[in-house]
Parts: sequence; C-alpha cells; structure tokens
Amino acid sequence: MSPLRVLVLGGTSEARALAAALERDPAVDVTSSLAGRVASPALPEGRTRVGGFGGAQGLARWLQQEGVDQLVDATHPFAARISASAAAAARSTGVPLLVLRRPGWEPKPGDRWHHVDSLAGAAQALPPLGSRIFLTTGRQGLDAFAGLHDLWFLVRTIDPPAPPVPPAMQLVLDRGPYAEESERALMRRHRVDVLVTKNSGGGATAPKLDAARSLGLPVVMVRRPPLPEGVLVLDSVEAVLDRVARRTRRQPG
Repeated sequence: MSPLRVLVLGGTSEARALAAALERDPAVDVTSSLAGRVASPALPEGRTRVGGFGGAQGLARWLQQEGVDQLVDATHPFAARISASAAAAARSTGVPLLVLRRPGWEPKPGDRWHHVDSLAGAAQALPPLGSRIFLTTGRQGLDAFAGLHDLWFLVRTIDPPAPPVPPAMQLVLDRGPYAEESERALMRRHRVDVLVTKNSGGGATAPKLDAARSLGLPVVMVRRPPLPEGVLVLDSVEAVLDRVARRTRRQPG
C-alpha cells in the first residue's frame, strides 16, 4: 500500500510533536505547513512548506494536487481564519479533517480572571483594573490598545510588532517556555498590576498565570474563538496518532 499522505497545518508545539511522530512512521508521508508569520519559526521534523495557500480554495487545490489523504489542523487556538479555511477545504474536497487543540486554561483558587471575547473587549476592561499592563497577546492586534493613552504597557512578542501600538510601551522580544520565578521577577521589576493574555492553553506560557496568582494580580483572559461547526476535535497528539494509525490500517474512523 502507498503511504497515507498527511498535511499538518502547524505552528504549535503539538504540531511539531505530531510531525516528529508521523515522520518516523513508514506508513505515513507527512508535510507540515507554516503560515510564515514568524520570522524564525521553530521548524518541525520532515518536509515543511512555509506560506499561505490563498484561502480555502487555494488549500483545496493543494490538497487535490498533492493527493492528500488526511488533513490535520494543529494551528494556534486563535488562528480562526486558518481553521475556517481548513474546514471549508475539507468539505469541498472530501479530505478527512482532524482538529488538534490543546485544552484551554482553567482558573485555579486565588485567580482573579476577567473573561472577554476579543482584544477590543480586553482594552475596554483595562482602565478600572490597573495602569501598568503586561500584554502577552502576540504582535497582531495591538491596535486594539493604541487608544489607551493613560496606561503603560509591557508588550512581549516573538517578532517586533507593526504600528499602531500602545503609545506608552516597552517591548520585550522573547519566546517561551518561561518559568514562574522569572515571570514573577519580570512583573515586579516593571511594577505590573494587570496581565492580559489569550486562553492559548499549554504549559510553555502558563507560568505567567502562576506568577500573577502569586502576586494577586487581575488577569484579563480572552476567550478562544469558536471552531467551525461539525469538525472532529481531539485534545492530544496521541489521539491524533491513533486516528491516523486507523487510516494506515485502512480501518474506518
């Protein structure tokens, strides 16, 4: 039998772990695709393509041209546009789609979370909560905070953001994983009194939540966007590998 051709839409640690496991399976021919939004991305093992497909239609054409048997959306939980394109391309081509999403963070005793549905909602929630903000939502969407002239922002991103950005801002270029002790020291050094983050889940950046809890700081937590209807969502690399193994044995599901 010819190898099962798998396309992994990646960019996350889970996508890299999945690609590494599939690369070792002789029954699978895997390609990882990265959107190309980070200048120096952490590359997965095996064959990799970088750059967009041109929306759902472009992805559908690529799936058909390359004879892909299985599509896996292992993108960031906030990559809503890519997930929508993946679902539409899977429907139009009949290529089975699996969505790999790490579980979101849940509040623990002592947490002071304020849930919002968007970055604009986060900006609106900030003024009553504090004046020195640790903003860890990534380099895209900083324009939502550009009108907050009375607040100071510590902004951490992997690559430099493009304007508009908050007018009073100190930029830190860094990439996780982080440790609670260093996160707490960073917040103390800059006298942070509010943390803003997206509910990305995972362990690499969770220490900032532990640090905020230990310092008694409020956290503005942006909820995840909803996934497209009807997609099969799995919460671990192992679960995806099990599904792919069924396909390589030509079993249903």
